[in-house]
Amino acid sequence: MLRRLASACLLAFVTAVSAAPAPRVLLLGAAESMTGIVAVGERGTLLLSADQGVNWDAIASPTTATLTAVSFAPGGTDGWAVGHDATILHTTDGGRTWQLQWQGENLEDSWLDVFALPDGRVLVIGAYGLALATDNAGQSWSRLVVQDDDSHLNRIVRRNDGVLFIAGERGTLLRSADRGVSWDAILAPYDGSFYGLLPLQSGALLAYGLRGHVYRSNDDGENWEVAPTDSHALLAAATTSEGKIWLAGQSRTLLSSDDDGISFSATRGSLTTAIAFLLSLPNGTVLAFGEAGVQPLKTAD
Repeated sequence: MLRRLASACLLAFVTAVSAAPAPRVLLLGAAESMTGIVAVGERGTLLLSADQGVNWDAIASPTTATLTAVSFAPGGTDGWAVGHDATILHTTDGGRTWQLQWQGENLEDSWLDVFALPDGRVLVIGAYGLALATDNAGQSWSRLVVQDDDSHLNRIVRRNDGVLFIAGERGTLLRSADRGVSWDAILAPYDGSFYGLLPLQSGALLAYGLRGHVYRSNDDGENWEVAPTDSHALLAAATTSEGKIWLAGQSRTLLSSDDDGISFSATRGSLTTAIAFLLSLPNGTVLAFGEAGVQPLKTAD
């Protein structure tokens, strides 16, 4: 998705922002901390918003590597950002300051997602099946084997019951019920790339990926049904606290579902550039991150 194409983008990097709208810089991921919302992107970009995404401060970054994802431990201020050049950053103050915590010897390695669990356990996944885990908040890291092949691992998410899921290329869908120690393969509905898996409030699962493919399962991934989108775009997904599901991606694609992901319809909105990530906030706002920086997802009347 956009996160793996980030190094080819030549958008200008903004070095200083103070209480201003987000700069027009490629952003690939975001997460909430106890301090605010942290967004990450190309050339080491780190941004922090304390007002639900209205204004953003640029944060000093210890790297110029493109950052692809960020995650914070629930209810805490410990967070991790990951990206290209085998880079893992760490913050202990909710995203105000960051340090380089770990970097692999092979700078060709790229991390694509990170997920922080309670009690110091953090999982990092990336290109060519690479995965790491720590149980001590990053004081030491160990290789994690999640599958037998070298498919890219694109996204890791956690359901409310604690079960973890990974989505990746070549039809990769994985599930872990033991905090990511061991993983079981889920029989995928197709053999193309998945860019994410979204647990829904109803308990259903929504897997989405290449060329607008979206699939829905009511039985924890045992069986899947196509959720038609009439789209050929790479997609990002989010669900609001009210249960509305949003899909956005390339070519100004904006789709929504009010029936728990059974069907989607095109929605006219304000998106003008490609979207890499959607973040749903408790107040009902959905923020779209991508080529234009960040913007609230707004629909036409």
